[in-house]
Amino acid sequence: MSTKITVIGAGSVGAAITNDIMVQGIASEVVLIDINKEKALGEALDIYQGAPFCSPAVIRAGDYQDAAGSQIVIITSGVPRKPGQTRLELAQTNVNILKDITPKIVKYAPDAIYILVSNPVDILTYVFTKISGIPENRILGSGTVLDTSRLQSELARRFCISPKNVHAHVYGEHGDSSFVPWSLATIANNKIDDYKANVADSDRIRWNRDYQEVEEFVKTSGAQVIKCKGATFYAVAISVCHICKCILNGSGTALTVSTMMHGEYGVEDVCLSTLALVGSDGVHTKIISPLTEEENKKMQTSAQKLREIIDGLEI
Repeated sequence: MSTKITVIGAGSVGAAITNDIMVQGIASEVVLIDINKEKALGEALDIYQGAPFCSPAVIRAGDYQDAAGSQIVIITSGVPRKPGQTRLELAQTNVNILKDITPKIVKYAPDAIYILVSNPVDILTYVFTKISGIPENRILGSGTVLDTSRLQSELARRFCISPKNVHAHVYGEHGDSSFVPWSLATIANNKIDDYKANVADSDRIRWNRDYQEVEEFVKTSGAQVIKCKGATFYAVAISVCHICKCILNGSGTALTVSTMMHGEYGVEDVCLSTLALVGSDGVHTKIISPLTEEENKKMQTSAQKLREIIDGLEI
């Protein structure tokens, strides 16, 4: 079965996603759309010329009507975050860009599953949910999938174990008010603080309940990359491609995507990240995990921060 994905935005993130889609063989056709048509054409041509070394795929630049028949639409358009700038400071500028894009793309791809990637991703996921007319289950933000990947890779390094054996996630805003529900974190089926005592080579493990230190690393990783090289795009591209694969394989994978909240954890009318099952119908269901009282408060604090931004926007 042929799979078609449309990527809106041919900047560093959109181009990296398109390239990874081809390299990983996720889709048989990718349409790259950008207001700068020449840039989209150049990126599509550059990526497609590597096609002989990958799974057969057509990578082409196009316009909104070329998105017709797409199973997934990925929105990366927006002004990138500058050094020292928070994701939330981008809000109104990128909301305005999204408001311009939404009716144009929804007209031609009304049945697609939409993945919002542009920052501030939780705000843009909320706005798209409100203005697009697309059913909520077919709208998700990349949310804290990348944050969770950063967390799991750091914990894997400290515990000297494969990241696949690390089960810990980042909840809340994709940003400064995110948090890790440590009460749920496990390493190879052991509670995170018990694992070290249950292995023979514990002297290799660098863990002393370093919750705050690890969370700070996760929260500042994006800013550190931007400071060093000007932008982040490789890891987010891999994260978005993972979401696409989870949608297309249809098996139901637990991911910390950003979705509209309807009273879960006491949060209403805000998009933020919690664990949800993602599959062929988009977001199949949310997984309501038993958080501690302190973790619940952190969730509500994160939601309140996003709510304050939303209330100040022109949507």
